[in-house]
Amino acid sequence: MASTDKPEVENVAAAPEKGAVPPAAPPPELKSETNTPTSYLAVAEVVLRVLLFATTVTAVVVMVTSKQTEWIPDRLPPFRIRNSSRFTDSPAFVYFVAALSVAGLYSIISTLLSILALLKPGNWKHLVSHFVVIDVLLLGIVASATGVAGGVAYIGLKGNSHSRWLKICNIYDTFCAHVASATAVALVASIVLVLLILLSVFTLSRRSLK
Repeated sequence: MASTDKPEVENVAAAPEKGAVPPAAPPPELKSETNTPTSYLAVAEVVLRVLLFATTVTAVVVMVTSKQTEWIPDRLPPFRIRNSSRFTDSPAFVYFVAALSVAGLYSIISTLLSILALLKPGNWKHLVSHFVVIDVLLLGIVASATGVAGGVAYIGLKGNSHSRWLKICNIYDTFCAHVASATAVALVASIVLVLLILLSVFTLSRRSLK
């Protein structure tokens, strides 16, 4: 007849000793925040804000340095007068410089805040909700300044026969080249602001879905 003592001995050996502390479970692996999509979005925002600063400052510098002095015909054909053309001669160009200067100053502040928020990813999501409102407001200002400057530049290039506005770009060619370049760079700044707004909206939509 087989003995039943052996299985009992095995069960006792397999059972933990009385008073023994069970082994601790391995700690859960912490997800690294450096490779999350949120960190990539924060880096993309910093890059776009640096690009916004570069475009706005470039547009302001090019417009401010657009002064050109030329000899132009006087009302009496034999005589000529020396005249200068600068951005302060047009209120549209003054508004352009003021609007782009505000955008440049805002880009400096927002870039610094974005870099600080990038070091603490949890704060960046809260900062986006404040940025998107100012970005939309600034987009309207920069876009309107770009459109006004472009309209005045077109009149200087082509003139307007119905209003008897003469074109001046055949005389002040350097001045017109500066205005056209500044307007083109400001258009790039407007596109950058649109991308920043889309990025902020995408970030806020992801946060609301969680």
